[in-house]
Order: sequence, then C-alpha cells, then structure tokens
Amino acid sequence: MRLIDSHCHLNYEGLVERQAEVLENARERGIAGFLNISTRQREWSDIVAVAEREPDVWASVGVHPHEADAHPDLGATALVEAADHARVIAIGECGLDYFYDKSDRAAQRERFQAHIDAARQTGLPLVVHTREAEDDTADMLEAAVKQGGVTGVLHCFTGSAELARKGLDLGFYVSLSGIVTFKNAQDLQATAKWLPADQMLVETDSPFLAPVPHRGQKCEPAFVADTASFVAQLRGEDAEELAEATTANFFRLFNKAQER
Repeated sequence: MRLIDSHCHLNYEGLVERQAEVLENARERGIAGFLNISTRQREWSDIVAVAEREPDVWASVGVHPHEADAHPDLGATALVEAADHARVIAIGECGLDYFYDKSDRAAQRERFQAHIDAARQTGLPLVVHTREAEDDTADMLEAAVKQGGVTGVLHCFTGSAELARKGLDLGFYVSLSGIVTFKNAQDLQATAKWLPADQMLVETDSPFLAPVPHRGQKCEPAFVADTASFVAQLRGEDAEELAEATTANFFRLFNKAQER
C-alpha cells in the first residue's frame, strides 16, 4: 500500500523532537509522502528546511485563521515570495474559524483573501480550514473560483454534506482525517461514503486527532494508514485501490510535487 499524508505538522511539539523516527515509522507502513503544513509566518523557514532535507516531504506556506490577528500586515506578496521554492507546493493552512474566534472575523476574512490571491498568482492549491464558518467560506471560495485560477482542498473535513457538495462542485477536494473513525462521527461517515473517489484525500493533521485504534495517543503520519483502511471498509472498497486513488489525487491536485 502506498499512501500520502496530505496534511501533517511535523514541526509541532510531540513530533518535532523525534521527527526522523516519526517519518521512518510512517515509511514502514507504506506512507510515501508528507505535506508538512505551516500555520504561522515564523514557521515557514523551518517547514521548508524539512522539505529540503527529506525528499518525500513537501511544504506549504500560510497562516491559520487563529493567527490572523497576529499577522495584520500579511498580504499576498509575502506568500507569493515564500512560495517561490521548489519544495513549496501549497498555500495554507488558511481559512475561517468562527468556533474558537481566536482572531477577529474580519481579520480572518482579510487574511483568507490574501491566501486566495496568492494561490491565484502562484497557481498553487489552497489548504482550507473551516469551522462553524460554512457560509462565508463557501461564498469566498465561490467568488474565487468564479474569478478563475483557484483550487484546493477542504482539509480535515468535518462540515455538512452541503459544504462538501459545494466544495466538490467548485473543483475542490475533500480530505478525511482520523475524525472519520470516531464513534460520534456518523454524519461525516455518511458523507465519506459518497465522496467521489477522484476528489478525496486522506490525512492525519498530526500531532492531533489520532484515529481509532490510536485514540488518546499523539497522532503520527503513520496513522493515515488506519484512517484509509477505515474509509475503504466504510465505502466497501479495496484498501489498496483507495490508497492508489488518494495518492493519484494528491499528485493531481498538488501538481508541483514530483511523483516518483
């Protein structure tokens, strides 16, 4: 089985201290690639450095909506400049989070728009975080796609079936994390059953959200294999075929990455 962890935070506490071991654990389970995601501007250089060192790791540049207030001057220019690197294949993580409201909502929308503009200018896909902000997220993405040159993924998807359909209609992908394995995730499991096989990704969002049977542990990229197996069983599909499909989807969406 060959899988890609399409969203992990290798530089976060819990993984960074044993990064080499974490990567090797994953490789032994057939994880062939990792998209290491940034959430703050000060992380960008360290995130890129890992991708420079590890040939199966790629990097993103972005600012999480929780950090919008801390980046009042972030515009598309800084993102575009940081993305001008062979190992940077995505813009994000970015988006809107009205659940925690850790940043002003207007500031979140302004930073999100900067990421959208950078994605258009670079041709790189967006990695979108959205929580309790479905209407604004959908409206901004619809406007972006209408203007042209923007695609991406709704990462760690936990939204409604309506948001999933909207994203798919806009040409976005939907990524499933370990949350889909949780007992109380029946609505998400129902969505996972009908997601188009050619617009679906899998991820860990490690070090968060360890899937069953690793609940309570620090999540690692290796665990994407457990999520993928669960999703395959849920959909009545062969696990190898799902792995092959989601891996192909990754390289189709993040086409700056080189499939080996």
